[in-house]
Amino acid sequence: MLTERQTELLKLIVESYIKSAKPVSSKALCETLDCSSATVRNEMAALEQFDLIEKTHISSGRVPSDKGYRYYVDNIMSPKELSGEDMLKLQQIFSNNALVLSDAISKSMQIVSELTNYTAVVLGNSSFDNKVAKIEVVPIGENKMIAIIITDKGHVENRNIAISEDISLTEIKQAVELINKLIVGVPLNEVSSVLEFEVKPIIGKYVKQHEALYNAFYNVFSDFYPKSNIVMSGTNNLLMEPEFNDVNKIRRLLNKFEDKSIIKNIQEEDDEIKVYIGSENMIDDDVSVIKTYYYKDGEEGTIALIGPKRMEYAKAEALLNYIKQNIDR
Repeated sequence: MLTERQTELLKLIVESYIKSAKPVSSKALCETLDCSSATVRNEMAALEQFDLIEKTHISSGRVPSDKGYRYYVDNIMSPKELSGEDMLKLQQIFSNNALVLSDAISKSMQIVSELTNYTAVVLGNSSFDNKVAKIEVVPIGENKMIAIIITDKGHVENRNIAISEDISLTEIKQAVELINKLIVGVPLNEVSSVLEFEVKPIIGKYVKQHEALYNAFYNVFSDFYPKSNIVMSGTNNLLMEPEFNDVNKIRRLLNKFEDKSIIKNIQEEDDEIKVYIGSENMIDDDVSVIKTYYYKDGEEGTIALIGPKRMEYAKAEALLNYIKQNIDR
């Protein structure tokens, strides 16, 4: 358990390093705490023994360790209120009724990336309780059309369809009418089964070129669900931070950002905002990840920020919390 003075000292070291990216000297701390250099050095030695701060190779100052950041986040950090300007930028996104929820989330996280200079990630999924509301087909050329699938949650997806055979518009309409009758109201994860066991046995009675059309629609739904997408914003932002002036670090981090299997490790199932520092996350030991799970109207996923370990944790947490509150409305 830290004393009051040690707690204040650790707070000053963490927040000073977050702001300046420069190791914190005992001299600077003496001026802030208004106490002798001997006292500060003794208290810094204690924090170092607790593995909360550490020396750097290039300076006599100290920087927070991973354990120090963790202690700060869990025990010292105060909640931060967003500025009116930041709130307004995000409010404009969520008040835009023309945007579906997934687009509002992606655009709001893009703004958060700009506000923080961190990398923003959205891992989105269409939840299993989405049901088919309607299928529409729009011809766009010879043997080509767009299939539009609308769910009961308002989610819209489209896929291009290319058919090798010449099929009349009348037959296409008949096929769509039949499929609509049988799959409207069916959960997305059950559509392939309905197509296989209910549509396929009877479609030949209504449509001559039934095999090509059936295969086209079956492929559309196989591709449509399950749907998981990754949207990343500001992937180069971290490279501007002084911690990442090493070419090998930059290369390693960029390679990880391009590896979708690694990025999918960010996925969160906890409704609370979680902070993973350094080795605690599954991305890279030199970064921190702050993230949370969201669910609304059949859409679920994870929103996350990836930043240097000296990220402004309170601000990042406030921004994610504000977006989460808007999603839940």
